[in-house]
Amino acid sequence: MSQTARRHTEEKLYSCTQCEKRFSSQGSLYLHMNIHRGKYKCTECGKCCQSSYILARHRLNHSGEKPFECTVCSKRFTQAGNLVIHSRIHSGEKPYKCHLCDKAFGESGTLNNHMRVHTEDKPYKCHECGKAFSQSAHVNRHMRVHTGEKPYKCSLCNKYFNDSSHLQLHKRCVHTNSRPYHCSYCGKLFKTNGVLKRHVRIHTDAKPYS
Repeated sequence: MSQTARRHTEEKLYSCTQCEKRFSSQGSLYLHMNIHRGKYKCTECGKCCQSSYILARHRLNHSGEKPFECTVCSKRFTQAGNLVIHSRIHSGEKPYKCHLCDKAFGESGTLNNHMRVHTEDKPYKCHECGKAFSQSAHVNRHMRVHTGEKPYKCSLCNKYFNDSSHLQLHKRCVHTNSRPYHCSYCGKLFKTNGVLKRHVRIHTDAKPYS
């Protein structure tokens, strides 16, 4: 099978020996290995890049230079690609479509992350307990279970949380009377989706626990 055919079928035969990430071509794997070799390393923050071109783009983040400006809202970006992606917020364009469920996305990276829902691919592992995740952001969030880090602070009561969604839930339940979840059977309002689901069992007579 040709490399082009493999990319279309999303078959990833080439595996990184350092982090177990997989690729559809040897060329992609070779570029990825530059990250582990530290060949293109930023002298400012130590980040390793795949190529000199990507490293040059990354360095713009440190220089503060943002030469690319959105013509709609005047927001500026360090890279032209980021401006293109941002512009889709205004245009509503979602050019990347999942061929399995027809869901559409504005970024190819977001589509790649979404595809793991169907493939159950979980390349990111926690080095503490071995638990695997489909996205790097998820494993970073999971690490707070081990470190005890709670970076999200409630501005109203100074309570700390390890996840931004937990903070938002706390604010809604404790500090506001917002009830965004409504029962389609009786119209009763609830603060959380979990409480709503338990309530709906009254109407459906569902008994999930045997």
